[in-house]
Amino acid sequence: MRLIHSPAVRIGLSIAFATGLYGLSFGALGVAAGLDPWQVVALSTLMFTGGSQFAFIGVLAGGGSGSAAFGAATLLGVRNAVYGMQINRMLRPRGWRRWLAAQVTIDESAATAAGQVEPDEQRRGFWTAGLGVYVLWTLFTVAGALLGDALGDPRRWGLDGAAVAAFLALLWPRLSAREPVALAVVCALATVLAVPVAPPGVPILVAALVAALWGWFSRGPADEGLEPDVDPAAHADGAPRGMSTGESR
Repeated sequence: MRLIHSPAVRIGLSIAFATGLYGLSFGALGVAAGLDPWQVVALSTLMFTGGSQFAFIGVLAGGGSGSAAFGAATLLGVRNAVYGMQINRMLRPRGWRRWLAAQVTIDESAATAAGQVEPDEQRRGFWTAGLGVYVLWTLFTVAGALLGDALGDPRRWGLDGAAVAAFLALLWPRLSAREPVALAVVCALATVLAVPVAPPGVPILVAALVAALWGWFSRGPADEGLEPDVDPAAHADGAPRGMSTGESR
C-alpha cells in the first residue's frame, strides 16, 4: 500500500496540520510571558507537550517562579508516561526508534495509533502524527515567537490573558460529564482561595494536588481521564475539531 493511501497516514497528517497551527499562538504567548524567542522554541523542541507548555508560560505570565512553572508542567505531563507504556506495548520500538518514540508520544500520536486495528496502520499513524506534529508545532512556534516579538507590548493586544484562554480551550472538551465539571469547580475554588495567601504559581499546584487527591479516592476506572483528548475519527474527513496539548499536548 502506498503511504498516501493509508487511512492512518491521512488521519495523522490532518491531525499534525491542525495541531501544528496552534504552535503559532504558543510562540506569541511565550514571548508575551517574558521568554525570548530561543527559550520559547526550546520549550517546543524539548518539552514538546502542549498542555504542559501552556501551563509553564501561564505560571510565568502570572508572576510565578521557574520552579512553580516546572512543577505545573510536570504534573500535566505525567499522562504522557501512561501513553508511553501503551505505545511501547503496541509498537515495540527498538534501538534509536525507542528514544524517538518517547519524544513524540503525545495525545495526538497515541490517539492516532490507538484508533487503528492493523499493527502496520498503528505504526504508520503513530509516526505520521507524532513526527508531523513535532515538525509543524516547532515551525509555527518559531513563526509565533517572531511575530509576537514584533507586536511590541503584549498587553496592548490582550496577549497577557490569552494564555489562560488557550488553556481553558484545552480543558473545555473534557468537561462532558458531571464528575469532571465538579472537579473543575472544586479546583477553581481551591485556586481562588489560595491566590491571596500563596506566592504566584503555587495556587495552580494546590489545584493539581486537589485533583490528584480526588482521583486517588474516587472509584472510577484506573485509566479514566488519561485517554487522549484527540478523536482520530473526527479528523478522518479532513475537518478537525477539538484540540490537545498539546498539546497539546
